[in-house]
Amino acid sequence: MPLIIGLTGGIGSGKTSAAKFFAALGASVIDTDEIAHELTQPHGAAISAIWQVFGENFITTEGALDRKKMRSLVFTDSASRQKLEAILHPLILMEAVRRITLTSSPYVIMIVPLLLETDDYREMVQRILVTDCDKQKQVVRTMARSKLGTQEVHAIMAAQITRQKRLQQADDVIVNDSTLAHLQQQVEALHQKYLALSSES
Repeated sequence: MPLIIGLTGGIGSGKTSAAKFFAALGASVIDTDEIAHELTQPHGAAISAIWQVFGENFITTEGALDRKKMRSLVFTDSASRQKLEAILHPLILMEAVRRITLTSSPYVIMIVPLLLETDDYREMVQRILVTDCDKQKQVVRTMARSKLGTQEVHAIMAAQITRQKRLQQADDVIVNDSTLAHLQQQVEALHQKYLALSSES
């Protein structure tokens, strides 16, 4: 079994960028958001259950989840968010475990945005790696990347635990407040650390 690193951080903190550098160094990367997208693409494994719980208004004509509609609902209605999570989380977890069993990499970077907000993955990961930057950078980066408005970004951030609590639970921290080169240097140092830890386990 490889060493499993849970990579988390607030929205726009650089999880994806860090993961790309880890992947370039040969690490296996499992992105739970990517799995969620696959499950909710046209005729994905979660579509039938979403249709049954939320109705056809939340499914596009192509048979995919209407992400915009669903996002508007779940960030204003916590009961709906819990219903969606009850559908998606077990399926995401099952697929993540399947991918871990297939890897030959000494360690796995598993990106879980809500790692610290849920208990689903806590027993699976041996270390928690947090990408961190100030709140203003999070907002600017998220708006530039996903074309969301300020209000929507703040709503997403409000659903996540505080930066302070995240840092308190971290085994390792990547400070992503500068250049990509600076981010890459931190990833390369952690890569060596994780290779050493994986050889000990």
